[in-house]
Amino acid sequence: MKKRIITAIVAILIFAPICIFSEYIIYPIAMSILAAVGVFEIAKCIGFHKKLVLTIPAYIVALALPILRFFLSNKSKPNSVFMLYAMASVFVLLVFCLGYVMFNKNKYKLSDVLTFFALSVYVIGCFVAMVIVRYTELVPQQGLYMFPIMFLSAWICDTFAYFTGRLIGKHKLIPDISPKKTIEGAIGGIVFTFIAMMGYGCLIKFAFHYDGISFVHLAIFGIVLPVVSQIGDLIASCIKRQYNIKDFGNVFPGHGGVIDRFDSPMLVAPVICVINAIFALF
Repeated sequence: MKKRIITAIVAILIFAPICIFSEYIIYPIAMSILAAVGVFEIAKCIGFHKKLVLTIPAYIVALALPILRFFLSNKSKPNSVFMLYAMASVFVLLVFCLGYVMFNKNKYKLSDVLTFFALSVYVIGCFVAMVIVRYTELVPQQGLYMFPIMFLSAWICDTFAYFTGRLIGKHKLIPDISPKKTIEGAIGGIVFTFIAMMGYGCLIKFAFHYDGISFVHLAIFGIVLPVVSQIGDLIASCIKRQYNIKDFGNVFPGHGGVIDRFDSPMLVAPVICVINAIFALF
C-alpha cells in the first residue's frame, strides 16, 4: 500500500502540470509516450516485444498520431484531415503486419500478429481520442473544460466502485474476468460519478462562469461514462487473463503498467468524442 501511495503522489505531481499546460505540445507528447509504452506492453504480453521489425512501425504510429492531431488543431477542419492520415496509417500498419507473416513463411501465427495489430490500434486510438477531446472546440474553450472529464469520470468511478464493493458488495459482477468486482460496487461507481459530474458542472458554471457544457450533457456523461469506464477495466482484465499475466508492466510501481493505470480513461475518451459529435448535430 505504501508503494501505491508514493507512486500515486509522484504520478500526480508529474501529470498535473501536463494537464495544466495542456494548451501546449507537452500534453500530446505525453499521450504519444503513453501510447507507445502501451503498445510495447501489448507486444510483451503477446511475446512480440523482441520482434522489432514488427513492433517498430506500431511504435512510430503511436508516437506520431497524437502529436499530428495537435499540429492540425489550428486548421479549419482538423478532425476530417486528421482522420485521413489516421486511416492511412492504420491501413499501412495492417498491410505491414500481413506482409510480416507472409515474408516470414508463416513462422508466426496470423492470429497472433493480427491480435497485436488490433490491440495496438485499440491503444493508439484511445490515446489519440484523449488528444481529440482536448483540442476539438465546437464552442470556445470546450476542450479545456471537457478533457478533465476523461480522467475524473474514470478514476472517480474506479475509486468509489472499489470502496462501495468493499463495504456492501455481495454479488459478483463477472467473476471469471475480475473476481473482486461486485454489482454493488459497479452501481456505487455510477452513482458517485453522476454526482461528481453534476458537481463539476456547478464548478465550471458558477466558479469559472463557463456555459459551454450543459447539465444535460454532463448528466449523460454521468450515466454513460462510469459504465464505459468499468467496461474498459474489464477489457484489460480479460486480456490479462487470456495471456495469464498479473499486470501489463511496472511503469507505475504498485499500480502496474500504462494500460493497467489508464484502461478506464482510455475507453472513456472515444465515447466522449461520440457523445460530443451527437450533441453537435442538435
